[in-house]
Amino acid sequence: MTTMNWFVIYPEIWLLLAACGVTLADLFVSDPQRRPTFWMTQASIAVYALLQLAAFNDGSTAYGMQGLVVADPMGQLMALFAAIAVMITLGYARPTLASRDLLKGEFFTLSLFMLLGISVMCSANNFLVIYLGLELMSLSLYALTALRRDHAVATEAAMKYFVLGALASGFLLYGLSMMYGATGSLELPVVFDQIAAGRINQEVLIFGIVFVVAGLAFKLGAVPFHMWVPDVYQGAPTPVTLLIGGAPKFAAFAITIRMLVEGMLGLAVDWQQMFIVLAVGSLVVGNIAAIAQSNLKRMLAYSTIAQMGFVLLGLSAGVISGNTLSAGNAYSSAMFYMVSYVLTTLGTFGLIMFLSRQGHESEEINDLAGLARRSPWAAGVMTVFMFSLAGVPPMVGFFAKLSVIQALVTTNSTLYIGLAVVAVLLSLVGAFYYLRVVKVMWFDEPVDTAPVGQTPGVGALLALNGAAVLLLGPFAGGLMALCRDAIVRTLAG
Repeated sequence: MTTMNWFVIYPEIWLLLAACGVTLADLFVSDPQRRPTFWMTQASIAVYALLQLAAFNDGSTAYGMQGLVVADPMGQLMALFAAIAVMITLGYARPTLASRDLLKGEFFTLSLFMLLGISVMCSANNFLVIYLGLELMSLSLYALTALRRDHAVATEAAMKYFVLGALASGFLLYGLSMMYGATGSLELPVVFDQIAAGRINQEVLIFGIVFVVAGLAFKLGAVPFHMWVPDVYQGAPTPVTLLIGGAPKFAAFAITIRMLVEGMLGLAVDWQQMFIVLAVGSLVVGNIAAIAQSNLKRMLAYSTIAQMGFVLLGLSAGVISGNTLSAGNAYSSAMFYMVSYVLTTLGTFGLIMFLSRQGHESEEINDLAGLARRSPWAAGVMTVFMFSLAGVPPMVGFFAKLSVIQALVTTNSTLYIGLAVVAVLLSLVGAFYYLRVVKVMWFDEPVDTAPVGQTPGVGALLALNGAAVLLLGPFAGGLMALCRDAIVRTLAG
């Protein structure tokens, strides 16, 4: 734990050097399509992903930087998924940004620094390192949200995101300071041991937990800390919306596991109760508010809030009556749900960008009217994504919901079985607005008769994304086993 092992953070070192290299190289790029910058960025992220994959396959847990960072299977898998999500996002984003004169070098630079912040959060073993990664990621996203500087709605969304994000960061930092005051340490293993020993002020700990959970709930977009999600999703350029709604969700999940499970599992009875309230509130508000939306991006924002309710339900079922027998099952189901959600979200926003063109964003649900007549292929892919988000078999979203419900039911607790029933009923409510999109695409008369744009690269990426959502469902066992193995090995290490 006291070693200065630089080898532990070599993926982060590579990513930092790559971000600086891409920034400098872009100064000499004259191509308005930014092809050299784009491919340098993609290659840099691909190398980073391979480094994380190699470390994950090694399977060991190592500490470095005097215990500030840890390389373990859970962090490596989350970082790997985040890298893949950013690569897919950039693939969807480049044609859309180029057609609106927004394809600047800073988009790629900030995306790399955002991924670096995510990577730092995934490998953190110290409260301050978690906060450092969180701010690096958040500041990059604030700047990206304001990328369309001459657009009033985008600028307003960036201001809201910045102000509310700063407030949430203050909540988190205040909660962490109280944890430090109660335990005398910023290192997660030491905090865990101090709480387990039970020789510290319980009231101060609970007070600190409230602020920590509030900060985490903001990053996840859970009710009642969800106010920023619809406005930012709608106001930001669609490529930036996808950057916000994709890879950062893995970082939020990783630091939740780091702080609450690896650091504060002894207080699980307290933070699990808070998660249950947040989860039910998110399911109710997200699913009901989404019904009233006519803007597709805003509807997907409320959908995200409801989806995070399922993740929180999985995270709330790890410790039952003081034992951790169901921890591996509960946390791995939440991880699998997060992976399936991000995979589907990448496709939905990717399709919005695919249908958009200069002067027309295709952001309203009515813009999809009669899409099946203009492009049956695009309508079919979007149907797969909507069915997955609604939890219709055999899509991967159905098995994700099933895994969380199974984790709740197998606790044999009346409370969690009741929560499973509530989750199922609210999912039925949520199915309405997903199926409404399907109905509009296949049965309504077209409003927009312009042909769907031909972007072969994006079309191929959408096809692969749709195939993954469709095929990962029946073969979900492998991904579930991977998530469970990562959680079990991390908690055991």
